[in-house]
Amino acid sequence: MLILAVDTSGKDGSIALVQFNGENAHTVDVAPLEGGTFSAQLVPQISVMLAKHNLSKNDVDAFAIVSGPGSFTGLRVGLAVIKALAEILQKPIAAVSTLEALVRSPGINFPCSNRVIAGLDAGRGEIYSGTFDRSGNQAVAIDQKLVTVDEFKANAAGQQVVTSDTKLFERLSEAKLKVALVPRPSADAIARLGFEKIKAGEIVTPETLDASYIRRTDAEVKLGN
Repeated sequence: MLILAVDTSGKDGSIALVQFNGENAHTVDVAPLEGGTFSAQLVPQISVMLAKHNLSKNDVDAFAIVSGPGSFTGLRVGLAVIKALAEILQKPIAAVSTLEALVRSPGINFPCSNRVIAGLDAGRGEIYSGTFDRSGNQAVAIDQKLVTVDEFKANAAGQQVVTSDTKLFERLSEAKLKVALVPRPSADAIARLGFEKIKAGEIVTPETLDASYIRRTDAEVKLGN
C-alpha cells in the first residue's frame, strides 16, 4: 500500500510517500512545505514528488492527513486537496490528530501504560490539550480541548506531558511539570499512523472529512454560533 500523507496544520508543513509491505514501512520520500504558501505549493509539490519516483496519482492507494488542531488556513488547504484527490481516485482517507501524533512520537520512552497529555501553543494565552491513555505503542484519546495555561498546568500535574513547542516546554518545565520536548512529527510519521487507522477500519470519506479546529473561528465567535 502506498500512502500519500500531508500535514499543513502548523507554521510549516510536509508531505510524504510511504510504501507499506505487510507491517514493513519504507519512506519513499518526504519533503517540507514552507509556511504561508501551502495553497501555492501543495499540489505542485505532490506532482513533483510523484514524478520524481516515476509514479502517478493513480499509484496512490490511500491518504493520511493531519486534521488538527492547528492553523485554520493551513488545515483548510490540506483538507481541500486531499478531499479532491480522494474523491477523484476513490481512495480511503485516514485523519490523524496533531495531538495524537505528538503522543505517538518515536523515540520517547514512557512507561508501558500511562496517561499522557499533549500540549500545543494555541495563541491568545491558550493551549490545545489532548489527554491520551497510552499502552505500548497505542494511544486512546480521552479528550481534546482548548484550555488556559493555568487550566493546563492544573490538569497536567503529576502526569506525563509532551509538546513540540520550545517556549511552551520551557514554561511548563518552570512550573515543575514532567514534560518531554519532541520534534513536530513529519508527514512520514503521519503516514504510519494513518496506515494503522486504515488497517483498523478507521477511515473517512471526502464528504465526512473535516478539520478538528477545537477553537471556533473568529467569524463564528462574532456571529455567536
